[in-house]
Amino acid sequence: MIRLGLDLGGTKTEILALDARGNELLRRRVPSPQHDYEATLACIVALVRGAEAQLGALESVGIATPGAISPATGLLRNSNSTWLNGRPLLDDLVERLGRPLRIENDANCFALSEAVDGAGAGRRVVFGVILGTGVGAGIAVDGTVLSGPNRIAGEWGHNPLPWAEDAERPGPSCYCGKRGCIETFLSGPGLCRDHRSATDEERGAEEIVAAAGAGDAASLATLERYEERLARALAHVINILDPDAIVLGGGLSNVSRFYERVPRLWSRWVFADRVDTLLLRNRHGDSSGVRGAAWLGRASGAVPAAP
Repeated sequence: MIRLGLDLGGTKTEILALDARGNELLRRRVPSPQHDYEATLACIVALVRGAEAQLGALESVGIATPGAISPATGLLRNSNSTWLNGRPLLDDLVERLGRPLRIENDANCFALSEAVDGAGAGRRVVFGVILGTGVGAGIAVDGTVLSGPNRIAGEWGHNPLPWAEDAERPGPSCYCGKRGCIETFLSGPGLCRDHRSATDEERGAEEIVAAAGAGDAASLATLERYEERLARALAHVINILDPDAIVLGGGLSNVSRFYERVPRLWSRWVFADRVDTLLLRNRHGDSSGVRGAAWLGRASGAVPAAP
């Protein structure tokens, strides 16, 4: 039983084959075609055909991509690989490959990967968060992706920062056309913007984290503001979804102090007398997207035992 996953990124496309136990059978990365829809289709088809030739019959094929397939039109939307937007990506690939496929947003694939055999394995409801250049999230329930009728379940980054303070209103402008979105505060660029606003210093996210660790007071204050905002934003998720675990991914997930400090803060806003939700660092890192794509073909209902 071989499950194939592809992660269609803006600069690279990765393919991975897993057996039923999650063991890696094949992995390959190639540059993603740029600004060329037909070349993108050809690239995916060639990778899948090559895997079939090497491994034999495939149980399933899943694809992780920025954006999502619109349930209204069947066209891809909201992808930062803009040449894919407005295109029938799923239908065209099914036609060229002659087999069923699953396509999900890359954040959904991240959540699924970490729920099936990652940090959230054995937990029924996992909220997977990506804190990077942007902010996204996905939801896995009983080891399957929750997409919703509008295919926007987990679109947490484009809600307003909850319990906003006066100084945080109306908030920075977001590319979605609104202001004060969670993404504008909790993305890597959002962290840098906040630091620049408070200090007039231009520093990258890694520099801020390193300086805070070395005792720089201004950088430490920036991290503390970030942690408090992250705690508020995740408390809002807990109040609505009440997940068993929240798993962090993306570059900012590597900040070790978040896993101790944020759960100590979030109880102030969670509507409960005790918070049992776990905040966990991802297990599979950059491989979570492609692993989640491979797990899209997995039967629902079976949740692996907790490690």
